[in-house]
Amino acid sequence: MNNSLGVVVVAAGRGTRMGTAESKQFLLLQDKPVFIYTLEVFAAVPEVSEIVLVTGADDVQRCRKWIDRHQIAKVKDVIAGGSERQHSVHRGLECLQTEWVMVHDGVRPFVGRDEIRRCLETAREFGASVLAVPVKDTIKQVNEEGVIAATPDRRSLWSIQTPQTFRLSDLLRAHEAAEHEGFLGTDDSMLVERLGIPVRVVEGKYTNIKITTPEDLDIAQLWISKKGEDAG
Repeated sequence: MNNSLGVVVVAAGRGTRMGTAESKQFLLLQDKPVFIYTLEVFAAVPEVSEIVLVTGADDVQRCRKWIDRHQIAKVKDVIAGGSERQHSVHRGLECLQTEWVMVHDGVRPFVGRDEIRRCLETAREFGASVLAVPVKDTIKQVNEEGVIAATPDRRSLWSIQTPQTFRLSDLLRAHEAAEHEGFLGTDDSMLVERLGIPVRVVEGKYTNIKITTPEDLDIAQLWISKKGEDAG
């Protein structure tokens, strides 16, 4: 496998916060769906050898058509996901033949190539990495009655993003253990942490937003327009 890198891009969600009939990953930014921008970023990174897109069963064929239209040759396959994001990632992992794997949200189209490379370098050196940014706001822990119970030290808090990078064998083992034990985690790092594998944080950028609300989409449209103006 020669230190090769595969990517699982997850675009199977049907989030309701966007308030649109269309799933957020298929909303258009100018002339392209959000997930196509995401795939193009990873396809442009030389270290990436293959990409698997995981989407809804009803969306597989139209995703393949979009990928063909935009000629993203590194996409090895488009497959149907499971009932939960964790299950979708597991299916994607089983399609890869690489030594390393990155898992990335299909609705994070603004991740930078430099961030991707730093995640990979850190994972190769330490075993696993996640992209994250320091929390800017004061965070409060609140009890069931809506009363503040604690104020954690903000200096120790990070907002976790994607990509998250692991040895493919480690992440597969983590998913298999979670499935066997009926454990559902909030991200892939959580599953790997359960195996006792340390995961390093790589500082990213606040621009690596996850497009989940109409406000996010408005911001994304502005950024895409600005990039077009800068290129012109």
